[in-house]
Amino acid sequence: MIRILIADDHPVVRAGLRALLDGNDGIAVVGEASTPDEAVALAAERSPEVVLMDLQFGPDATGADATRRIRALDAPPYVLVLTNYDSDGDILGAVEAGASGYLLKDAPPHELLAAARAAASGQSALAPAIAGRLMARMRSPQVSLSAREIEVLRLVAEGASNGEVAARLHISDATVKSHLVHVFSKLGVSSRTAAVSEARALGMLR
Repeated sequence: MIRILIADDHPVVRAGLRALLDGNDGIAVVGEASTPDEAVALAAERSPEVVLMDLQFGPDATGADATRRIRALDAPPYVLVLTNYDSDGDILGAVEAGASGYLLKDAPPHELLAAARAAASGQSALAPAIAGRLMARMRSPQVSLSAREIEVLRLVAEGASNGEVAARLHISDATVKSHLVHVFSKLGVSSRTAAVSEARALGMLR
């Protein structure tokens, strides 16, 4: 029996996924989380094999951060990202955080079920289009920001100050400045506005 935890901030999405998954032999939904913190807590408490993880939980919380925390548990489940976001930055951020798979929410049900089973067995479960884009980037290396750098830059793009970014991500102002220095260096820019513009041009931000 594959034990699955659903993590998504939309009740309708969670209900739809539960209906789809619970109707299949060999799969049991063991919980639903509406926030990243709840997802981490339930992953530790209920020992699922797979966590279906959305990427965005409102402006202050990300699935990539929750994925990183879940994968750091003593007996971590596999994480399968299921999201509407498909920028290269989102994909790379999720994979860097430890996600075993990445599917878009418009994937057909049979593809989601196959991906959940693949993830539970420890296999990679990337949608064909996503896998193709990752392979293309590997063949033609481009600028790559870490998941945390992308999180910082996404908040900057929303107009957050260094202090606000620090508060939202629970890190120090000095750490925010350090991340931005690395971002500027990698993108070859010298300002926050230019960094956001370049990241969007490269598909790192939606």
